Amino acid sequence: MTFEEKLADTIALLHKIAGEFSPAVFANSFGAEDMVITDLIAKSQAKIDIFSLDTGRLPAQTYALMQKSAEQYPSQPIKVFFPQTAATENFVNQYGINAFYESIELRKSCCQIRKIEPLKRALAGKKAWVTGLRREQSPTRTDLGNQEYDSGNGLEKFNPLIEWTEKEVWAYLRGNNVPYNALHDQHYPSIGCEPCTRAISMGEDVRAGRWWWEDPENKECGLHVKK
Repeated sequence: MTFEEKLADTIALLHKIAGEFSPAVFANSFGAEDMVITDLIAKSQAKIDIFSLDTGRLPAQTYALMQKSAEQYPSQPIKVFFPQTAATENFVNQYGINAFYESIELRKSCCQIRKIEPLKRALAGKKAWVTGLRREQSPTRTDLGNQEYDSGNGLEKFNPLIEWTEKEVWAYLRGNNVPYNALHDQHYPSIGCEPCTRAISMGEDVRAGRWWWEDPENKECGLHVKK
């Protein structure tokens, strides 16, 4: 399939989601793929709301892009969800500010508080959510399709860029002057919370910089794990 065909299919899918699965939302974490979808939603005028999860531990460059996106896409406001204050305070006071380095269990607990619980609030009452997942990103994503039922959240989940390559993502960003996270130019292909993300070296997997102290099979925060 050519890139032009993939692009046309992606736009058609966004319109299908807006027409058949309203209310639908797009989860924007301000990665390269998410900025492609943000631009496509804005240009296609597909009626899909956009939200983002602010974990409280994001890099400064992500906040800068959040502001830039608000300025460049005024017709597509991004609603921000934060962790519950009490839960965050309890975790930090009990285990420490950087407890996620100590075990997979504590890291997943941190993700539960800072990402998964806010996500559930963001998806409440929605019929579908859209993500920027691509199949080639990770071993945990090779069996994903462009549409599947998310039983954990009780709604349809769409991955419009599932077949896109990294090269195609960047061709779209640069060809359409779409803003992107400055960390991408510093060898950060995948960006999450600042303490859980590092730059990668030549030849490393694109997800190697996420939770780099864990095995690849564990490298998901829980947002996209099938139940």
